[in-house]
Amino acid sequence: MDEFRLEGKVALVTGASRGIGRAIALGLGRAGATLALASRTVEALESCAAEAEQLGTRALALPTDVADIAQVQAMVTRTVDAFGRLDVLVNVAGINRRGPAVDLTEADWDAVIDTNLKAVFFACQAAGRVMLAQRSGSIITIGSLTSTIGIRRIAPYAASKHGILGLTKVLATEWAPHGVRVNVLSPGYIETDLTAPLKADPSFDAWVRSRIPMGYWGQPSDLVGAAIFLASDASRYVTGQMLNVDGGWLAS
Repeated sequence: MDEFRLEGKVALVTGASRGIGRAIALGLGRAGATLALASRTVEALESCAAEAEQLGTRALALPTDVADIAQVQAMVTRTVDAFGRLDVLVNVAGINRRGPAVDLTEADWDAVIDTNLKAVFFACQAAGRVMLAQRSGSIITIGSLTSTIGIRRIAPYAASKHGILGLTKVLATEWAPHGVRVNVLSPGYIETDLTAPLKADPSFDAWVRSRIPMGYWGQPSDLVGAAIFLASDASRYVTGQMLNVDGGWLAS
């Protein structure tokens, strides 16, 4: 199974301090990757870096607000300065604003689009420049059920995640001739700190479970195997795709 190993590869993960980002980062570390970890939450980020180093991999904590494009570009530069290359970028950082579409404000829209879509484009651009020069690399962006379907009360989020899928297809076709792959890893409903209030609502929880053929919410760890696959040489002929990890939601 050597094609799944990540020794010699440098992976940069945004949103790495908790939830899905932390699980994926540590999973890539267990597979052998050297890690650059980005998040706004400094203490939790440093905790993740320390845990990664206990696994025997090198880890660099990069406090970063991805809504600030200068900081996004700096995190890529600092990664390359520290490790000499960049092989994997995983865009996990994201936010949501919930409410009826008629009540959402311009500030709500801008906050979500700036973090979930604009920041992802500029992270891909900065990483892509490095990877194109190397003629190798894998970019993975976290999508959503709402990359392909509509769910009520999250209009800006759904727009951003639809945008992620379109952006991924464009970058994949542009960069494939140069050895750079770009894909979407799309979770269903996953238990995290951010989704805890939703799961605590009995009616919402029952609705979610009724839509999932497997019958239960996923865990951040359920995304790790798929992330390793997309990051590794095992997926060397896979680009421009969306891999759904949703307990069968979209199939139903």
